[in-house]
Amino acid sequence: MPDPPEVNPASEASERVYEPSRVVRAEHAEGPVTRLIEQQTAKLPSDAFLFAALGAMAASLALELTGRHQASRFVGMWAPAILTMGVYNKVVKVLHPQ
Repeated sequence: MPDPPEVNPASEASERVYEPSRVVRAEHAEGPVTRLIEQQTAKLPSDAFLFAALGAMAASLALELTGRHQASRFVGMWAPAILTMGVYNKVVKVLHPQ
């Protein structure tokens, strides 16, 4: 049985870079408020959202340990929302470079 090739024979085909065409339609354009928010939030480092979410979790734990159960659950629900904002921030940075 011959040794398998060290290089994929179809590798030349896989070297091509696919660049999707942009769909530019007036009804898909962002409004000025959205553009302004995206420009400002893109200036924030991605770590800020992670640390804010961790801070919310720590605050939630502290509130739980001090017996403030309702406040603990309220603050604890902030973490997923903050992380989602961080993902949105990252997407804006990657897809809409300034």
